[in-house]
Amino acid sequence: MSDPTPDPRAHVSAVAAPFLARGDAVGWFDALYRTYEGQLERIPWAGPAGHALYTQWLASAPGLAGARTLVVGSGLGEEAEQAAAAGCAVTAFDVSPTAIAWSRRRFPASPVHYRAADLFAPPPSWRASFEVVIEIYTVQALPLELRERALDAVASFVAPGGRLFLLARGRGDDEPPGDVPWPLSRAELARLVRAGLVEKDFVDHTDGDPPMRRFRVEYARPR
Repeated sequence: MSDPTPDPRAHVSAVAAPFLARGDAVGWFDALYRTYEGQLERIPWAGPAGHALYTQWLASAPGLAGARTLVVGSGLGEEAEQAAAAGCAVTAFDVSPTAIAWSRRRFPASPVHYRAADLFAPPPSWRASFEVVIEIYTVQALPLELRERALDAVASFVAPGGRLFLLARGRGDDEPPGDVPWPLSRAELARLVRAGLVEKDFVDHTDGDPPMRRFRVEYARPR
């Protein structure tokens, strides 16, 4: 008998593969959301709330009330909505117009400003403009040859005196990256320091069944 609820990550790989094979690193995101639009259970990173490591950070981080906040690769809006509930003034963007439209329908009364935008060609006004930047599981979904550009772009949004929260799957510096999503190593994350940020907190956490390693990191840009 076939499995009536197949692993949604298998759908991600099936949709992404032809795009990645022809060198299109981001086109598969909108294709995935269009293919499974309205089927939340088919989007493996979507759910009622963000990961516990993010929820814990929101509950303990000082100075979020009113902070101008950018959520990178906002997907279907869970993390953006949580940041808004914590008092942040949130702009959330995704490269997928379908995901942005879906987020607006999902949270019709939301104070979050959702918009479609490209990490590699963002509005110029966003540069060094946000007191809080939140990046969860976006950079890891991009091919390794784009990783430094992606991390530079994320760092560029952080205002002087601002901070970056990053959550990603983690791997050792000597471990192979495997398949999409490609976990980040500490050596790769050092790019953010070279981009002018200072690492303030690093948590190397393993959870789940099978076990999954995650990095939760907070950075700051000096004033």
